[in-house]
Amino acid sequence: MGDTATIDAAPQHLRALEHANKVRLARAQLKRQIAEQETSVVEVILNCPWEAASMSVSDLLMSQRRWGRARCRCFFDATGTTENKQVGTFTERQRAALAAVLSAKTGTTRSEGGAPAQYDRERRFERVGSHSTSRAAALAG
Repeated sequence: MGDTATIDAAPQHLRALEHANKVRLARAQLKRQIAEQETSVVEVILNCPWEAASMSVSDLLMSQRRWGRARCRCFFDATGTTENKQVGTFTERQRAALAAVLSAKTGTTRSEGGAPAQYDRERRFERVGSHSTSRAAALAG
């Protein structure tokens, strides 16, 4: 009865370690491509490659230039999503909506890079506008 049992080439923990290293290296490559604007976050969200499927959305967004925790939190507050949600758990409709919001905030299209310049300008104008009106009211009063 025990004669027909097959022996795996490597123990399970070594296969798991090998798989984890493969995923880690693929994610690092993807993050480098996003940082160098070879690939946009919008494309990654819409296409959901295997290396990004178990990646959190905040990790993906923060791999862009000039996107840190504060900007990500503002984005997540505006969209109503959580920062720890994995990219692969979104439905097609949610991915399309998230990509549309991200494209509008960054001022990019699907084929362009993920530079958030327009979003940054809009936020600056909001801040400048609120400060200048309060300053003008203080000077007038």
